[in-house]
Amino acid sequence: MESVTGGDGRLAPVSGTPIRVAVTLEKEGLSIARARDLATAFLGRIREELGVPVSARTVGDTQLVVSELVTNARKYAPGPVTLELRFTEGLLEVVVRDEDPELPVPRPADADRIGQHGLEIVKAIAQHFEASRERTGKRVTARIALVGDSPTPGT
Repeated sequence: MESVTGGDGRLAPVSGTPIRVAVTLEKEGLSIARARDLATAFLGRIREELGVPVSARTVGDTQLVVSELVTNARKYAPGPVTLELRFTEGLLEVVVRDEDPELPVPRPADADRIGQHGLEIVKAIAQHFEASRERTGKRVTARIALVGDSPTPGT
């Protein structure tokens, strides 16, 4: 895990530089729970160390987006999956990279379809969603505003 920190080990905003954390999840033993926990801890640090309000709803929405994107990468892509979380300009970016160059295609809404609603959910939650090819696979990014209905305990 890595992040931009100040001399005291706490998060330190640098103008124009996102605060970030990244982890590579190997295919064997890949844990969706670990990815959700990382996102929750990162949001906690944003709240506690930078004083940014992070609602309980935002934490839940972020956990859902992380779960859906990492699950899709795990299901369809070979090799390791990288999860990166970035905080910049009031937005949380959830970035998932994998080795499969095939871009995800959200299906049209269909209330009768069982399953395969993950990207629909991500697009409904995120302010912005994009998928792009990279040299060795693809990058999927969802941006989430750090606002919501009720603050998390301790804010």
